[in-house]
Amino acid sequence: MKNENAQTGLATEESCIRRLQLSDKSKGFVELLNQLTLSDSISDMDFAVRFQELNSCGDDHFIYVIEDDRVGKIIATGTLFIEKKFIRNCGKVGHIEDVVVDSSARGKRLGQKIIHFLSERAKSVGCYKVILDCDDKNRGFYQKCGFKEKGVQMAKYFD
Repeated sequence: MKNENAQTGLATEESCIRRLQLSDKSKGFVELLNQLTLSDSISDMDFAVRFQELNSCGDDHFIYVIEDDRVGKIIATGTLFIEKKFIRNCGKVGHIEDVVVDSSARGKRLGQKIIHFLSERAKSVGCYKVILDCDDKNRGFYQKCGFKEKGVQMAKYFD
């Protein structure tokens, strides 16, 4: 039995954050990602192929979601992938990516729950740090989650 959170009406953090499932495409997962960045539509076949490919990464790639069970819709997601290094005594670094909360569910601390969960997951698999890139407008949110500014992010896109 899930414990209900009176404030959000959702199950508590421990029981509502789960790994992405193939069936989550039909629960609005791709549409949720479109709230983060523009992306083309994905066929069911392409989604299934990519889902299997990512599942084959084992414990190096995790996509987690929060589903609003009342309506069968994915309302938050975040990704953690593990980079294996030679530095730091063959250490590991966790990279957080693709964090988004559905516009209808914002303000309920789901983003903080996802970030905390992904950070703890990185720690539990032996990462010595977890890092992420964000838009300047999201800096305050990530600082509230315990992140500090470090360095400069740069990107090179291949159209």
